[in-house]
Amino acid sequence: MANPIEMFDVIVIGAGIMGSCTAYETSKRNQKTLLLEQFDFLHHRGSSHGESRTIRATYPELYYPKMALKSETLWREAEEQIGYKVYFKTSQFDMGHKYNKALQAVISSSEKNSIPVRVLDRIHVLEEFDGLINLPEDWVGVVTEYGGVIKPTKAVSMFQTLAVKNDAFLKDNMEVVEIKKVGGGVLVSVKSGEVFWGKKCVVTVGPWMKKLVKSVTGFVLPIQPLETTVIYWKIKEGFESNFTIENGFPTFASYGEPYIYGTPSLEFPGLIKIPVHGGRPCEPNDRMWVPTLPLDPLKQWIQEKFGGVVDSTKPVMMQSCMYSVTPDEDFVIDFLGGEFGEDVVIGGGFSGHGFKMGPVVGKILADLVMDGEAKDVELMHFRIDRFEKNPKGNLKNFDDQVSSAH
Repeated sequence: MANPIEMFDVIVIGAGIMGSCTAYETSKRNQKTLLLEQFDFLHHRGSSHGESRTIRATYPELYYPKMALKSETLWREAEEQIGYKVYFKTSQFDMGHKYNKALQAVISSSEKNSIPVRVLDRIHVLEEFDGLINLPEDWVGVVTEYGGVIKPTKAVSMFQTLAVKNDAFLKDNMEVVEIKKVGGGVLVSVKSGEVFWGKKCVVTVGPWMKKLVKSVTGFVLPIQPLETTVIYWKIKEGFESNFTIENGFPTFASYGEPYIYGTPSLEFPGLIKIPVHGGRPCEPNDRMWVPTLPLDPLKQWIQEKFGGVVDSTKPVMMQSCMYSVTPDEDFVIDFLGGEFGEDVVIGGGFSGHGFKMGPVVGKILADLVMDGEAKDVELMHFRIDRFEKNPKGNLKNFDDQVSSAH
């Protein structure tokens, strides 16, 4: 006799930050929730692991800052519930040539979103950061109080724990092989042979999104997996404490080619994380696990900007990670449509800058499956059909930023 099929209000597929936040949100709203993960929980094969992610509200686009600010509030609320910290506050520092379109758009976007920023020339930057950051004469820096570091693996674990406290069911090593419309809901089959039924389904499988959606619907989402490399550099002896949050060192981003970002020294004492945004197109199961971009431009940038107090001769630690990148580097948050209508919602294409938005994206995805619409957030820029109108997606007036930034 066949085993009875377990039935749920919401099935969430993919237990990275977006799926874990979604499961927390739906379970908090008294929905019987199942969270499925194809590998072990907290694995290192996707995009939601490691020791640090930047949180910032400075974006060239007008539609991200308010989402980032809302997410900051939700991070704080989750921390209060769990009783420990995953978010470590500092300022955010953006820099670039004074005529860089993207950096000018950051300043404009911040003003329109009522985010206070200070624009500094190179002399004032030296004063602001005790001589640690040395900009060229024709560069400017932009400082805002809205910055910080999130501990990713710890953060994913936090939301999974909170979901369990809300009576969610979590199952790992459950690779989904089929999603079908059955009996007014969605039937989800996994490789081991188990089958689950849900009134609604949320798909947040990161780099596996394109493959899974194609296998289920035949539709090819323009989401490209990239293998990227997180890189740590040694701070020279005697300067280690200068680069810590306690001493006011910021999270930072350098607009231009390449786009470079970093976090204060936190997870590994005496080391600072400074990688390049971008990577090698690949399938998530076909990775090299080695650096994917040339290091010489990054070494030169470190030598010039950090005045010799960070050793730029070679990295001391490198870790492989994955991006899921859309042509416009904007998210995909939408109903899957077709035969699934509004019963299946997808969240993907977070393009290397989405982690900070996890709590607000989880809330949006929960709103969509429970209410059929998102509350207080305009999803126009995240719809799937934007690529039908233009294969490149959303049009942006700072073309020196798209495909080289975030």
